[in-house]
Amino acid sequence: MNERSRGTRFCLITHNTKDFSDPNRDNRRPHPDLAPSFTRIRSLYFVNLAEALKRFRPALVTELMLEYEGWDQRPQPLSEVLEAIDEIVNKVWYDCHKGREVGVAHGKIKIVEREEAARLNYANSVISRDIWEGALRSALKVEKQFGNKNLGPWSDFEWEMINGKLSALRLFLGEDWDELYT
Repeated sequence: MNERSRGTRFCLITHNTKDFSDPNRDNRRPHPDLAPSFTRIRSLYFVNLAEALKRFRPALVTELMLEYEGWDQRPQPLSEVLEAIDEIVNKVWYDCHKGREVGVAHGKIKIVEREEAARLNYANSVISRDIWEGALRSALKVEKQFGNKNLGPWSDFEWEMINGKLSALRLFLGEDWDELYT
């Protein structure tokens, strides 16, 4: 220990009790493999922020936190974040597909063979037959997965919410704030 770190205290605060806590005892204790890294004075283990704050900075613990002993701000598991992004992306894709479907029905988008679509540089006014057929199958899967009543159409406000959610979830993953690609 060097002179600068003398008197410094460390703590690990984790909600991941499955990986870091003792599986056979109180989950407020570290896993037996990690236990030697913690002491009662220099390095401590906590499973929620409120307990750590009560120990180190009691004045920061509000009455509300004390009233609700289970207070914690637990981030969502990565699997749930990725699942939410996937759901939003599928719903946005479906809405775009429905717009193309209207374009096809009104003759504004022409279904052509792949070679013609390539020759036309895949212009917005054409869609390759094989891609269109695959999109129709994919739309049926999305309808089955989410149900038609959960697939729009959405108001401008609902679109803002959808884009806000997608942007926030992507920010959580470390992407730029306004990443809305689908």
